[in-house]
Amino acid sequence: MKIYKFGGASVKNAEGIKNVANIISNEQEAEILVVVSAIGKTTNALESVVDACFYNKPELNELLLSVKSTHLNIVKELFDDTDIMFINEVENLFLELECIVENDQLHEDYDFLYDQIVTYGELISSRILSSYLLKVGTRTQWIDARNFIITDSRYRDARVHWEETERIIQNRLLPLSKKNLIITQGFMGRGEKGETTTLGREGSDYSAAIFGKGLNAESVTIWKDVPGVLNADPKRFENTELLPELTYNDAIELAYYGASVIHPKTIQPLKAAKIPLYVRSFIDKDKTGTRVFEGEHRIQTPCFILKDKQWLLEISSSDFTFIAEDHLRELFERFAEHKVRVNIMQNSAIRFRCAIDHKEHEHEPLINSLKKAGFMVAAQSNLKLLSVYQPSIEDARKRASEMGKIILEQQVESAAHFLIR
Repeated sequence: MKIYKFGGASVKNAEGIKNVANIISNEQEAEILVVVSAIGKTTNALESVVDACFYNKPELNELLLSVKSTHLNIVKELFDDTDIMFINEVENLFLELECIVENDQLHEDYDFLYDQIVTYGELISSRILSSYLLKVGTRTQWIDARNFIITDSRYRDARVHWEETERIIQNRLLPLSKKNLIITQGFMGRGEKGETTTLGREGSDYSAAIFGKGLNAESVTIWKDVPGVLNADPKRFENTELLPELTYNDAIELAYYGASVIHPKTIQPLKAAKIPLYVRSFIDKDKTGTRVFEGEHRIQTPCFILKDKQWLLEISSSDFTFIAEDHLRELFERFAEHKVRVNIMQNSAIRFRCAIDHKEHEHEPLINSLKKAGFMVAAQSNLKLLSVYQPSIEDARKRASEMGKIILEQQVESAAHFLIR
């Protein structure tokens, strides 16, 4: 059993879907489960729909129509009038989405509404891909990932109930995978009350790893628009290098620091089951890309990860006492409550400083919560975070200085981090 995951860039238009279908069709002798992301920038577009829906913005219908038109234009290129069944399946998914948007009772909790709406990107893209494969003669079965990945009800960042998920995958999905090529969705699961949940932004890689572990797959392959894992984003840095091999631990650290090629949660399930991960290009299909596996030799090539939209929070106690253990416990309880991850931190006697990702609807409630708890909070926005893995410290600091003023620096054994204004 092999797991293939295709991201949004691979299915962004009709030609992309045909290319993905060609890659899959060439593997008809193998047992394969395919995880597919939303088409192109659909997730971003549906996030705008969520925002307009929650805040009753007048552009809601226009935003929804734009998403629908994009997909139906692709459908028209892939299918003709004789394929009315396939076309109706896509139309029905949009009808479901419109019912959610029109149901005012679902609009009380932003994160809940987000999960119910945004997942339609994956549902629709996977249905289009599955239907096209059937049209060109590849026997497939479309399944709903929510019937197999069981989570808690932590909306937008759900945690997998592993024991139940693996039991369902083994008992219900494994027999199906022996008969047909399986097409399913990334990014989503089913919560404790039967509602739709999501696994975190860009969580389709994680979905592939969940299915891979549950099915005891021989490998998981993520198909990207880059030749493999590079030591930096080629859109942000010059003279990038391909990393042909990575240990699980190297990949975990790179993903944790923000490398966008692999989702941070992806590696741990594969490491636990000793399933190799391949990152390959859907453009240059014959290239081997990067292999991630259980190894001892750690990479020596410096890797650069640049994250925009960072906030610096400077927190002190309102009574001017030391920032002691009880204060730190309170701080991290607030961060956890508001689902805000700290990227880097620095603590002194009277002040705690940390960098967090700017996420609308998250940072302001956190700051208000901290103030209610008796902390004073100052914030700076529009910062960058440069993380360098396996660095030459002086070279890393020089590169960071060329980007702007370093206002916070942190070094650990294998990495250096620079918050830059």
